[in-house]
Amino acid sequence: GGCCCGVGGEGVRGCVCVCGEGRDAFASTQNNANQPADRVWIRPDLASKCTWQLGAPVSQSPHSHQPTATLPNILPSILNKIGNTPMVRLNKIGKAHGLKCELLAKCEFFNAGGSVKDRIALRMVEDAEKSGILRPGDTIIEPTSGNTGIGLALASAVKGYRCIIVLPEKMSNEKVDVLKALGAEIVRTPTSASFDSPESHVGVAWKLKNEIPNSHILDQYRNPGNPIAHYDTTAEEIIEQCEGKIDMIVVGAGTGGTITGIARKMKEKCPNCKVVGVDPEGSILAYPKHLNETEVTRYEVEGIGYDFIPTVLDRSVVDQWYKTKDQDSFVVARQLIRDEGLLCGGSSGSAMWTALKAAKELGEGQRCVVILPDSIRNYMSKFLSDKWMVQKGFSSQPEPVSKPWWWDMKVSDLKLSKPLTLLPSVSCQKAIETLNVKGFDQAPVLSSEGQILGVVLLKDVLSAVLAEKVKLSDPVSKLLSKQFKQVRDQLGVRTYIIGGNPCRVVVGSLASQARGPGFDPRPG
Repeated sequence: GGCCCGVGGEGVRGCVCVCGEGRDAFASTQNNANQPADRVWIRPDLASKCTWQLGAPVSQSPHSHQPTATLPNILPSILNKIGNTPMVRLNKIGKAHGLKCELLAKCEFFNAGGSVKDRIALRMVEDAEKSGILRPGDTIIEPTSGNTGIGLALASAVKGYRCIIVLPEKMSNEKVDVLKALGAEIVRTPTSASFDSPESHVGVAWKLKNEIPNSHILDQYRNPGNPIAHYDTTAEEIIEQCEGKIDMIVVGAGTGGTITGIARKMKEKCPNCKVVGVDPEGSILAYPKHLNETEVTRYEVEGIGYDFIPTVLDRSVVDQWYKTKDQDSFVVARQLIRDEGLLCGGSSGSAMWTALKAAKELGEGQRCVVILPDSIRNYMSKFLSDKWMVQKGFSSQPEPVSKPWWWDMKVSDLKLSKPLTLLPSVSCQKAIETLNVKGFDQAPVLSSEGQILGVVLLKDVLSAVLAEKVKLSDPVSKLLSKQFKQVRDQLGVRTYIIGGNPCRVVVGSLASQARGPGFDPRPG
């Protein structure tokens, strides 16, 4: 049988998704022609070669399978507290939204590390140990949105491995703090970098793997242990807890391992159960493809959605997909916390919002199960914060009883000086000199037509130069930050917006002032 990593098979020794054997020959034929010739990596979106078929006996599987475990009174380590999470009946939120069916939540935030990803982290580590790939003193490297990293850092702390986690800048500071507390080393990458870019979390992880001896990328995007962990444990727990009575199950998709593993087991043991997938707007995981058509390019919800199709995602076992918006996700997540007492994360709101829509087709006596992937712990400074919700435009700011005199003024009413702006072709050295001379720590970068391309931050330029990520002669376009807020409304609202964002851009004035003081039309 083949391996779902997409690389195994004839001519390749071992499972590349774990050990990387056969990697060099593979990389030379699969890398993007536009990438550097010396770049060695394995794409996370390879076509799957998994041999799973509905109705085929498990004995024919090329992989090992683990039965659900019965826990002793005293656990050998905290890793034994991964799995066997509770199933909870939701008593208010379904009725409030007019559902007639029973609504249940599988609370995956009760895992030891706080998320559903603890299951796959432990499975990938144990599989690598059993195969002899992972040995004492080795280094585990993983590109992740955070939760898989926390699971791997937890396992590494208990087992004694060095752990390096590479994650995009978008991910919460709480995740970073937890990872550091577990002893992991953190590398941040630009959120805007596409997955196949050398600057992405995937690209940087592979660069580190090629530089650090005895290091391994367990690779959740291709590792068969990802979906198998959920096929063997999560799905079996759900079926046992519900005594086989499940009419619909709603699951979010990130790497796709959770929904693939659960859906395959449901097709085998509960064939009448409808599997509903959850994918945020701005991601491309949903199917048919037209569902992904949108102008949204960025989403705040974490842990679900991607800009590529991971190898382990099997969309053929998903019956229907729903696309979710950030605002709906966070509002429903807060409702779950307030009304049901479930201290869950934002992607749980995505799954629950979808369930509240999809389960309207179910009647009395039927049952819908929703997977709640992670906990509130990772998002204390994000959607849990009223101020953050207002800053992001997901809720309105209550007006004070007594307004300051400037509250209803618009930014356009202020007599602002002409801004310092830069062309994308300006060199990093010229940008540093200009910002220092003018006394600014940031400047908008405009095209020659006056279009806002992004913002360059002095600290980012200096850090990149010192880390040798860029040269002084490189254009500042390599270091653009797209994370800025466009200011159009009253100053009262801006007090919230400005408080949470390092960059503010006054729309409607920059283009007309593009040739004003500080605008350098010459290449650096």
